[in-house]
Amino acid sequence: MLKNLKYKRSVAKCATVLTLAATSLLGQTSTTTPAGPDCTDLPSYADLKRALVSAQSQKNGGLGFHMWATVVNRDGFVCAVAFSGASRGDQWPGSRVISAQKASTANAFSLPGFALSTANLFAATQNGGTLFGLQLSNPVDTSVAYAGAPSLYGQEADPLVGKQIGGINVFGGGLALYKQTSKKLVGGLGVSGDTSCTDHIIAWKMRDLLNLDNVPNGVSPGVAPAGFTSGTTALVPGNDNMINDIFVDRGTAQQVSPSGYGHPACDSNATVISSGLPGAYPLGPTNQLIQ
Repeated sequence: MLKNLKYKRSVAKCATVLTLAATSLLGQTSTTTPAGPDCTDLPSYADLKRALVSAQSQKNGGLGFHMWATVVNRDGFVCAVAFSGASRGDQWPGSRVISAQKASTANAFSLPGFALSTANLFAATQNGGTLFGLQLSNPVDTSVAYAGAPSLYGQEADPLVGKQIGGINVFGGGLALYKQTSKKLVGGLGVSGDTSCTDHIIAWKMRDLLNLDNVPNGVSPGVAPAGFTSGTTALVPGNDNMINDIFVDRGTAQQVSPSGYGHPACDSNATVISSGLPGAYPLGPTNQLIQ
């Protein structure tokens, strides 16, 4: 009897110690604040909005509509969301999430040594393409996309900030972001609100303004900078510009992209502007820096 009593007391004492230890651990866990996403290599909300407003105000083909822009870091966390109009209703409401989706896609399918824009993914993701079905993977997290007060959309405290939205978009407007000094891939930029070709054009100009276009290589043919001779142009690396080479095969009635990375043309003005982007806004450290 005495032996059993001692045993019960010992068990009770051990249970008390374990309970106190667990409470202490829980207390420590609950007081630890998780760190937010690292956005140190990316533009601030103010710089993103300034670049967007500047680029949107230029001749870009398309419809001339106001735009949404989003940047994500390398882990896909949203760092900033902005719009170019006076209020959130001045641009398509649906383009806010699309801009974030484009940023996420460009980041997710680019590498430190090779960039793919969302425009480069169009042909391969069509029926019969080598990446058919890609656009159905990694769906947008709708609980993140539509959370929070709409009055905060496009503001510094946009509810998307600090969240991973996911999603795959396969038309123009998404570009990977590379630091000037190291060609370090730091995230993605997405722009939406006009035709997909104009979205791409504005994104390209924004990336140039933000000095995050030190693109190492890509599927689009490289453009030699001024001073290069004809014999050295083969050494110029490719880039992630839009390739408007899709046509309809008369025999099969199927869309064909000779490069395999083509995107449909939009309006004639946008086609001319987009084809000249690497020359007018060259990649690398010669670009403009927002003061």
